[in-house]
Amino acid sequence: MGSIRILALAAAGAVSLTWAASARAEGSGSLAARELPPAAGRAFAHFDLLGLHWLGPGTLRFRTRGDDGHWSAWRIGDPSDGGPTGRWHFSEPYWTGPSNQLEWRASGGVTRLRAYYVQSRAVAVPPRRIQSAGSPPIIMRPAWSANEEIRRAAPRYAPSVRFSVVHHTAGTNNYTAAQSAAIVKGIELYHVQGNGWNDIGYNFLVDKFGQVFEGRYGGITKNVVGAHAGGFNTGSVGVAVLGNYGKKPISDAALGSLVRLLAWRLDLAHVDPLSSVTWSSGGNEQYPAGTPLTLRAISGHRDTGSTDCPGNAFYAELPAIARSVAAIGLPKLYDPVVRGKLGDLVRFSARLSSPQAWSITIRNTAGSPVASGSGTGSVVSWIWDSTGALDRSYTWSMQAGTSVRPATGTIGVAQPVTPPPPLPPVLSEFKAGPPTISPDGDGIGDALTITYRLRRSAQVTAQVLDASGLPLTTLFSEQRQSARVQSWQWAGDSVPDGRYTLLISARGGDGKVVTAQAPVLVDRTLGFLTATPPAFSPNGDGNLDTITFSFDLGSSAAVSVNVAQYGRVVANVFAGQLEPGSQQFTWNGQGPAGTVPSGQYDLVVTATDALATVKQSIRFAVSPS
Repeated sequence: MGSIRILALAAAGAVSLTWAASARAEGSGSLAARELPPAAGRAFAHFDLLGLHWLGPGTLRFRTRGDDGHWSAWRIGDPSDGGPTGRWHFSEPYWTGPSNQLEWRASGGVTRLRAYYVQSRAVAVPPRRIQSAGSPPIIMRPAWSANEEIRRAAPRYAPSVRFSVVHHTAGTNNYTAAQSAAIVKGIELYHVQGNGWNDIGYNFLVDKFGQVFEGRYGGITKNVVGAHAGGFNTGSVGVAVLGNYGKKPISDAALGSLVRLLAWRLDLAHVDPLSSVTWSSGGNEQYPAGTPLTLRAISGHRDTGSTDCPGNAFYAELPAIARSVAAIGLPKLYDPVVRGKLGDLVRFSARLSSPQAWSITIRNTAGSPVASGSGTGSVVSWIWDSTGALDRSYTWSMQAGTSVRPATGTIGVAQPVTPPPPLPPVLSEFKAGPPTISPDGDGIGDALTITYRLRRSAQVTAQVLDASGLPLTTLFSEQRQSARVQSWQWAGDSVPDGRYTLLISARGGDGKVVTAQAPVLVDRTLGFLTATPPAFSPNGDGNLDTITFSFDLGSSAAVSVNVAQYGRVVANVFAGQLEPGSQQFTWNGQGPAGTVPSGQYDLVVTATDALATVKQSIRFAVSPS
């Protein structure tokens, strides 16, 4: 039945579609990360889209409650791709609609759990679309309010596209046409600020109404490397259909747009939709780097790794979808290949979907033709004897009439171009300290101070990474003007005790990104040091003969309380284990050699807990007798 449905939609070699109104995400959206107890629990938060990260081999089940009070069905967390260490599992982005509560249960060894709550609301606006020759209308990034300021790096390009990977985004299928842009926007926030990727992972997204969205930045006709199938991103184009299709197939409108989109994009790459390719994995949890894998030109995400994506119902339709894609826009030119080098025999080959008159033309750097060949049939084969070639490079074109998309390329080495002298780095003289902060409000080491120099105007982004190197929160991302020195502070009061990295990135007008980072330990174990009175005279006259040292402990710790002068300990007041709470010690001014002389001294308190060893000090005075 599915094959009949798909083939009927493509019967005339084109698809007639009614396009729903698009939407633009209102504002920039927001993302909040929260650590959760890994075993089970409930958490209250406001979100429209949910992402989950977890550590360990276990299984995660969860459900969400909408603002209308209804709970969703229980879902199994389906990892989309592993984190950079291969230990973290990243869930698909689950669109929930306006929601206020998350409940979860874990089994089999989930050791850490983190939730990413994304808010992304939308209002309907007239869309801006483009239509490339043969493509469905595509809603471009400005129309769905892509946040170009949070992109981490310039796009990367593959030499060619050899296959496509089809996904579903998971979450609810109960969304409106006006919410589709907000879903895409929410996925962008989760992929960039949650997963730490350069940009949204998919190259294209399709909603159930047939709307097609441009995904990753870099050009819809270019071979942009996405982040949609770990180990198989280079050389592929990733297309995601919004929704969950484990039990139900995608809508007719989504199906028609997907078929047209794949037919156009694979034709750009001269890929036969019914072909297969053997591809080496770049490395993921299921297929280590270098593992060869045979993939269909239209594969499902589960073909490249350990995931259920794109859902059983959708995955079952992929063979029929490939047949429909192959039937659109004929005739086509497949697999153009050039072998050989200048000064020798250069062989050209390709296939045509049906017998056609074909031709190949070689042009020099001036654009003048220097050689050509032609023939008729479904196999293209021609040899150019380039032994007399004078130029360092030539262009070639392979054509088979006006109804076939031509193939083009270059042979040889392009003439060297002297590049302009590089600009100095946009970000320099980066400093951050102290390495340990205690944001408890006592005024001692409460904040990390960051300074740097901007040599020219740049988009500056500051992020906090957790101990695994994954983004925890974005402090700001804004355009800043050049200045001699820029300085600001991070209080660290929004994160629990732990080890973090503060990451600064500056993207100049030339698109180049410079980063700087500093490790920082947040530890509230020790705080509120006081020495009362600030000056005392231990002369035995009964007036200010002692001084009281006070401080607070936030957790159990091994503590030493010392008096030092010029960095040398002159008296040990206490050394031992202390429990949390307020602590007080009285010192009578005596050291190993008797009463210390008058002068300036430092109270130095060192506390070692399960996280680290921290030290704080304040100054006091011993007055003359």
